[in-house]
Amino acid sequence: VVKLSRVPVIASQSAKHHFTPGFERNISDELARAVAAKGGVIQIPFGIAFVSRKAADDLQAYFSASAALQKRNIAAQAAGKPLEDEAAFDKQWRIDHPNPATDIGAVLDQIDYAAKLIGVDHVGIGSDFDGVDGALPQELLTAADYPNLVAGLQARGYKDADIRKILGGNLLRVWTEVEASAGSAR
Repeated sequence: VVKLSRVPVIASQSAKHHFTPGFERNISDELARAVAAKGGVIQIPFGIAFVSRKAADDLQAYFSASAALQKRNIAAQAAGKPLEDEAAFDKQWRIDHPNPATDIGAVLDQIDYAAKLIGVDHVGIGSDFDGVDGALPQELLTAADYPNLVAGLQARGYKDADIRKILGGNLLRVWTEVEASAGSAR
């Protein structure tokens, strides 16, 4: 997509693979550099499976165990045997594998890494307030917690102008470029 696009692209909900090797949903440094070279933005999510190695490993283990359950149920159905209860499996998994405690520092580390790798002009946030069942850092559970993110960025030395870029300015810049290109393509 990056190579074929005539305009900058975004990688929304794209934490860095550097922190979560094996979690393929996150992106490599090489891909991040390609997005930035095209003028695009990498948007760091808040979901702990994207920003925490332990949470990412647990999620991958869940996917493997769930796939194995599906295979067993397909074989059981073909053999006319009772199926395993998927809801019970999910409930027990959550009991046996509670979300690891993850603080806002994991998100801030991702932002720092990306900003150093590709420049602050190519970093944004992807939040994840929906779709992760509340598996978020305690200090970033809702949009009402954005002041915690801003304070964390300030504590790490980000200037207000750069914080505005990260919080949405970079995305709006790309959006504007995409809209302008779409208008000229007509």
